[in-house]
Amino acid sequence: MNLTDRRRKLLFAGLVVVLAAVGVYLTVAAPEPDDEPRARPSATAGPTGPASPPPGIQNAVNPADFDIYRLLPFSRQEFATAAEMAQRFVAAYGTYRYDETPETFLSRLSGLATEDLEERLAQGAATPGILEERRREQLVARGSASLDQVRNIEDNSLIFLVTGTQQVTKSGKTSTDKEQYAVTVARDGGSLKVYAFAPADAGQAGDTG
Repeated sequence: MNLTDRRRKLLFAGLVVVLAAVGVYLTVAAPEPDDEPRARPSATAGPTGPASPPPGIQNAVNPADFDIYRLLPFSRQEFATAAEMAQRFVAAYGTYRYDETPETFLSRLSGLATEDLEERLAQGAATPGILEERRREQLVARGSASLDQVRNIEDNSLIFLVTGTQQVTKSGKTSTDKEQYAVTVARDGGSLKVYAFAPADAGQAGDTG
């Protein structure tokens, strides 16, 4: 059936009215949002992030006077503190004697690691098999460490590559052992602590936040 222009216009106007009514109904009938926001599953809490973002550089960069710390989430002092802490941690971790208690070993690491890492170190230091082997071989190890490079920088953490060197005396014979570690130093409340470490070739997680 052919529609005249007048009938087509009337049909179009009717469709517009119907669609408008449907839109009003859907708007009125839509459920109102809850007054209280729904809780989302929370991620595992990580170290506290920086108090404020890096200040940035608005002016043209001057290569002769370039302050890279204006672009980093850690200040120069924080960076130096984290680097020194990673170095001290590896040196202390590589120092122990067959005739000392696990508590003496752990005291050298006190204040350097997070509470969680300290607990895991304590469990490892008290392993009966390790203690017995050191006593049997009269093992004495003196550790030192050198900073090699920065592997990664995140908002909450810095990862350093640190080479640990041990002067080891075992059964009366002395040797030198070396191993490179990836050491993560992260914000832990209001301070910096070693959050994790592992052999460098085993890989290491980035941001802990």
